[in-house]
Amino acid sequence: MAITTATPRPAAPAGTAAALRVRPLPPAEHLAFLRGRRALTDAGHGGQVSFLQTPAWARVKDGWTAEGLGWFDELERLVGTALVLHREAPGVRRTFAYLPEGPVIDWSAPRLEGWLDPLLAHLEACGAFAVRMGPPLAYRRWSAATLKDATGPGRSVHEVLPDRVEPVGAVVADRLRTAGWSRCDPGQGGGGGDAQPRLVFEIPLAGRDPEHVWQGLNQEWRRNIRKAARAGVQTGVAGPAELPVFHHLLGITERRDGFRLGRSLEYYERQYAVLNEEQPEGGMRLYTARYQGEVLAAHTMLRSADGARVWYQSGASADHLRQVRPSNALQWRMIQDAQMAGASAYDMRGVPATLDPDAREFGLLRWKLGTGGDAVEMLGEWERPLPGAVNRSLHKAMRGYLARR
Repeated sequence: MAITTATPRPAAPAGTAAALRVRPLPPAEHLAFLRGRRALTDAGHGGQVSFLQTPAWARVKDGWTAEGLGWFDELERLVGTALVLHREAPGVRRTFAYLPEGPVIDWSAPRLEGWLDPLLAHLEACGAFAVRMGPPLAYRRWSAATLKDATGPGRSVHEVLPDRVEPVGAVVADRLRTAGWSRCDPGQGGGGGDAQPRLVFEIPLAGRDPEHVWQGLNQEWRRNIRKAARAGVQTGVAGPAELPVFHHLLGITERRDGFRLGRSLEYYERQYAVLNEEQPEGGMRLYTARYQGEVLAAHTMLRSADGARVWYQSGASADHLRQVRPSNALQWRMIQDAQMAGASAYDMRGVPATLDPDAREFGLLRWKLGTGGDAVEMLGEWERPLPGAVNRSLHKAMRGYLARR
């Protein structure tokens, strides 16, 4: 029977007429399904379609093997997908299975086990000893205004009453706990917490025109963007030939701000080539801000396969001439381009949870709060060892390894 891609509508609840089946999925069909998810994404049924769940991401990652999987209903319609990364445990031919910001399924389905049980059965048959996944669902939201009002010594985002609790995220969290999944919280049995940021910052774009987005910026952001324009800062999309300049500036930024991503130039070159091969319309873009011919800032932007979301992935800037505000100008250009491309949200990725103005890391949150967006706590990553004493032992050892990393 021919395999067809489902139309963008909520899938029938699992476990009604017939169980869903999981099997390997060719990359072309996988990508076609993700491209058709926009209606479900905007409706909130399936969560986000992350760049980490595209077939191309398997070719970006080093040290992992990968497989694409599809969920099929009783009519052989493709109704869900997953990119699974596998890392083999040393000395044994068993793997730790990881679904970053996935899978892409109908998380609002009334019987979640109808989706997850066939996934676990497939991974166990393939030799996995444990599974980690990151449901791409928002859990709680705080507006920029709420967090600005809550700023103070020793304060944290998690101590502040959220403006909104997302109902699908809250229900899924309860269902996962009931089904034996454990949230990857730091300090609880090792593991080091989430591999992907749990607290992110996003600017809503759906239903807003450019003037509304501009008015959402605080006075400091608007002033800095105007200052960059008066100084003659030029922003634009650059090609892969400018990636060495970006990587050089990234090193400067890491030393200045006290963090280390550990990503090589070759990593970004591979990412750029692979993501744009999969999405020629711009799976990954490099933006630069120039002043008097010199690149002072360079940022990377990623686009979801369904076009609903754009991510500001990595930002880099020089130490000198910061007074001409190249990073503010560059972000404003990227936000405008995301809106013109029809994205529903501009995702600025991770932010720290501290609201203490004396904490060094608060500067990043303060900068992003100025855009007038929302801090969003995602549902986070969840783990479950597969049945058997050996699997539980391997899972415990892997969590210790991740904690040490």
